[in-house]
Amino acid sequence: MLTLALFSDLPAETHSAAFESWLADQRAAGTLRQASSIAVYREMWSAFTAWCIGEQPAVTLASLDMHDLEVFHAARFGTKSSDLSLSPRHALRLLRLIDRVLRHHAAEMDQPANTAAADWIAAHPDVRYADAASADPLPEFLSTSEARHLIAYLSAARPRPGLSEARRNSHSSFTWQELRNRTAVALQLGGGLTPGDVRVLTLKSPTSQGGRVRARPWKVSVPGNGNSFPRETPIAPWAGELLQHWLQVRAEAGILGEFLFPSTRTGKPWSKLSHYQCARQVLEDAGLDSSEGGSFRLRHTFAIRQLRRGTDPGQVARWLGIEPEAMAKYDRVVATPTDVI
Repeated sequence: MLTLALFSDLPAETHSAAFESWLADQRAAGTLRQASSIAVYREMWSAFTAWCIGEQPAVTLASLDMHDLEVFHAARFGTKSSDLSLSPRHALRLLRLIDRVLRHHAAEMDQPANTAAADWIAAHPDVRYADAASADPLPEFLSTSEARHLIAYLSAARPRPGLSEARRNSHSSFTWQELRNRTAVALQLGGGLTPGDVRVLTLKSPTSQGGRVRARPWKVSVPGNGNSFPRETPIAPWAGELLQHWLQVRAEAGILGEFLFPSTRTGKPWSKLSHYQCARQVLEDAGLDSSEGGSFRLRHTFAIRQLRRGTDPGQVARWLGIEPEAMAKYDRVVATPTDVI
């Protein structure tokens, strides 16, 4: 079996072998089990390795110092999030990973540990304390009464056979844009989607097959991007009913394109600004203050509801498309007696 020492003149192989060795020990110890977390760590390490190898001369595990890390951070800081920019929290997590791999590698090689990553964290308070409670305010979410009110408001845009004739047919007065807006908001509250998730959904995203009610969507597939992997997330039955009606109206109106929620009849994508304005208007029309946390309150409400129902946090994280560690922000909320729907 080859040892790390045999790769001393091949930095890329040394980086890879050091990480895989650390990962194997973490798995064996049971401290790293979630496949999603492993994939995130591997992606983070790959990005760091690519930068090291791209430098002239290449940065090795032995030569890495605080200056190198400063250059690395400067190169990544301030870029678009889709390019994996180093926010303080991302930087802290990545530097901690680098430090752990470096220390593990040094122990295997019976060499003094390279403390450059730990020293860099200590020298940057904004990164060092990025995980402090004061830097992580409680997520905004809807109360039980607010959520129930909003669900009733959104559902008024679809047929409701069990009501009086006037209320049963009230949906017929909605334009396709109004129905689109309410359905999009419904997927944020009933499926935990982000505004960005909503805009990239396609006609292939909803899944009806295998659900409890024929033809009613019960989950959606969300494409991956630079910040998250492709995923599937369940949607609440009431949101599925609204989505089913939207799909019917969309087809009958002859709206073109592959986007589930297009901006125009010709199928143009929904812009970020237009979607934001439409979602905000829906919340305001429903009588909810749209300034307190914006539509992200809906996503947080979905997450908290799932946790209160006893769903495993790792599963909720997969549905949300976030790292399991990010679920910690809900701990202080779920531990309180506040009700959510």
